[in-house]
Amino acid sequence: MKHIPRRRFGQNFLVSPGVVRNIVDAIAPRRSDTVVEIGPGLGALTEPLLAGVDRLHVVEIDRDLIARLRESFPPERLVIHEGDALEFDFGSLGGGLRIVGNLPYNISTPLLFHLAGFAGQVRDMHFMLQKEVVDRMVAAPGGGDYGRLSVMLQYRFDMERLFVVPPGAFNPAPKVDSAIVRLLPRPAAALTLRDEARFARIVMAAFSQRRKMLRNTLRDWFAEADLAALGIAPTARAEELAVADYVALANSP
Repeated sequence: MKHIPRRRFGQNFLVSPGVVRNIVDAIAPRRSDTVVEIGPGLGALTEPLLAGVDRLHVVEIDRDLIARLRESFPPERLVIHEGDALEFDFGSLGGGLRIVGNLPYNISTPLLFHLAGFAGQVRDMHFMLQKEVVDRMVAAPGGGDYGRLSVMLQYRFDMERLFVVPPGAFNPAPKVDSAIVRLLPRPAAALTLRDEARFARIVMAAFSQRRKMLRNTLRDWFAEADLAALGIAPTARAEELAVADYVALANSP
């Protein structure tokens, strides 16, 4: 039976064999790797990934697709975790995780924040995302793409946009380009925040009105003299600060 893509699950299925091959080549799975695929869908990536590993974990919410996967792959090779990836405990699968997936565009940002919480147990992550989102993830300070998503993820990960994927690689075709991004967790020694919740609140406040100066957006947190003492101009705007600046702000008294 033909599966009709469900808008509420943000389903756009990858159908280009060339793109699938490029993604699998970028991941380069080995037999003993613990690979987790988010949203396997119709199995375009699932089958070639299974060819490279002894066992593959998948997280899928659509019961019709789960039934298809169970018919297509033996349970000792494909472990299906039924449910919402936004609520799934990736830490329950152990360490050294290699997480991959064509992420639904409608939940990509909250899902990335959810996954960041498991960075200590992750070896790497490779995702297909809307190109605009990837551009924001890897953006450098000073540009319009640099924002809260950039800062929060760049603190946790080193990231690289690998290649762009056109709409025609999917069915149904989205109205935008997509891109593959690689995320590598930064070493523990580089994670110097004393209070990650404070860091998150400061970053959110700074970018809440990104055209305003920091002396205004962060006035509930810092006096102008406090900013200046950290080498941060009170007249600067959120997008002008590097990730290290936000770490310094969060770690200040």
